[in-house]
Formats: sequence, C-alpha cells, structure tokens
Amino acid sequence: MAVNSEPSSVSLPVSGIVIAVVSSFINGSTFVLQKKGILRSRDRGGSYLTDVVWWAGTLSMIVGQIGNFLAYNVAPAVIVTPLGALGVLFGAVLASWILKEHLNILGKLGCVLCCCGSVVLIIHAPKAETVRSRLELEERLSDPVFVVYALLVVLLLVILIVWIAPAHGTSNIMVYVAICSLLGSFTVPSSKGLGLVAPNAFGEGPSSSRALALFLGLLGTLAVSILIQFFFINKALECFSSNMFEAIYYVTFTSTVILASALLFKEWTALTLTDSLAMLCGLTTVCVGVVLLRISQEALISWKKKTD
Repeated sequence: MAVNSEPSSVSLPVSGIVIAVVSSFINGSTFVLQKKGILRSRDRGGSYLTDVVWWAGTLSMIVGQIGNFLAYNVAPAVIVTPLGALGVLFGAVLASWILKEHLNILGKLGCVLCCCGSVVLIIHAPKAETVRSRLELEERLSDPVFVVYALLVVLLLVILIVWIAPAHGTSNIMVYVAICSLLGSFTVPSSKGLGLVAPNAFGEGPSSSRALALFLGLLGTLAVSILIQFFFINKALECFSSNMFEAIYYVTFTSTVILASALLFKEWTALTLTDSLAMLCGLTTVCVGVVLLRISQEALISWKKKTD
C-alpha cells in the first residue's frame, strides 16, 4: 500500500474536533433554553415566540448549526457526529440547574459513558476523506444505493409528517424523534457537500454553472431540512422533557447520519477491522450512556408523581 505524504490524510483533524466540541456544548444548551422559554410562556399564557429565553435557545441552535457546518467540512462525519454526546452531557447538567431536572446515579453514569465513548470514537475514526472533489460528489450522489436510500427516507418522512405525527405525535416521543433524526440524512451530507462544491460554484464556464446548480440544490436541501427539524423539535419540547428528547434524539440522529455518510462519502472504507470494532464499541458505549440518561429521567418523573 502506497504511503500518502500529505499531512492532512494521516493526521487527526484537530480543528474539526475543536469546532465540533464547542458546537456540541452550544447545542446542548439549545433544548434546555427552548424548553425553559416554553414553560415561561405557558405560565404567562402567551406564545413562546415572545419569550427572550426561547430566543436565546434558538440563537444557540443557529450558532451550533454553523459550528457543525464548519466541523463537517474539516473532519469526517463519523468523528463530528458522535461528539454530540458531549452536548447530551452539558444539556443534562444545564437542565438540572435551569429546569430542576436533577440526575441520579444512573444519569451521572450515563454522562460519563457518553464522554468515554466519544473519546474511543475519536481515537479510532478514519483519518482520511474518500470524497475530495465536486466530480466525486456528483458520482456518489448518483449512486443507485444512495438514491434508493434517499427515496426511502423521503417516503418515511412524508408518512410520518402527514399521517402519523398529527395522530400520535403528542403521545409518542418517537414520532418527533424519528422525523428529526431522518432529516439528519440530508443535513449532514448537504453540509459536507457544500464545502466541496463552493470553490467551483462561482467561477465561469459550463462546469461552474453545473457546480452552482448543485450548490444551490444542496443549500436548499439543507435549509428545508433544518427548518423542518426546528419546527418538530419545538413540538417535541412542548410535550416532553428536554433530557428525554435530547437523549433519544442523539442516538437516532447519530445512527442515521453515520449510515448516510457511509453510503454517500464511504468514510468507512478507510477503517481497519480493529478500528471498526473499536468504533462499534465506542458507539455502543455512547448509546448505553444515553439510555441510562433516559432511564434516570423516567425514574425521577415516577418519583415526583409518587411524592405529589
């Protein structure tokens, strides 16, 4: 096997990791602040759209998404996405302070497992990208496997949004979680794709016109996906606790993003068998941690009902 002399292909993308970590902490505050704004507006009998705390959470979401956009373009998605576990940790701590959703021993253990799993994922993640140009991206977008996957996701989203959400959304948290997570199949690949296409989109010539069309298509897909996610995240926060939603959402969002990235960018091809098993263990550890957070939250809710 030939050795690549370029540092970027053999070194850990430190800048992407730093951006992803900061974005995770910012995103971790989003659901808590928005939930607090919803509760404040409910007490006043008004709309949360007029609450300053809700808008602070919304601003955090915007800043966090910008950070994610930057991170996805300087590091593999299999590194950036799992680091969202740190947002779960910070969100749990912030919720215990602002929303009085305190963690028991299971919740604290869940937070520790999330962090440990993220470290394992960083150490064993692929150090190279397999898609480095617009032409490669266009080839991957037209791959029959990815096209079929994208069509199935769109079909599922239509069914969930049009038929299932109106009937069961307020009683089953998995409906809103599924909608927001499936949209991750478009937001993350679109973010990475924009970074690849942007350098060629604003030049001259037929190739630039094609690049510009692809750029606008990806930008439109990203914008629509984020707006729909934003709407259903707030619908979920109106009905369910922020800790519960964030924990389940993180696991399902991570799974769909990794699957979409594996199909489109083929980032898994840079992994050895050992690294693959290590990353599987890391992801499993993160998922167990998030599940423990949910169990902790459910136990606290049950305890409060008994004491009331």
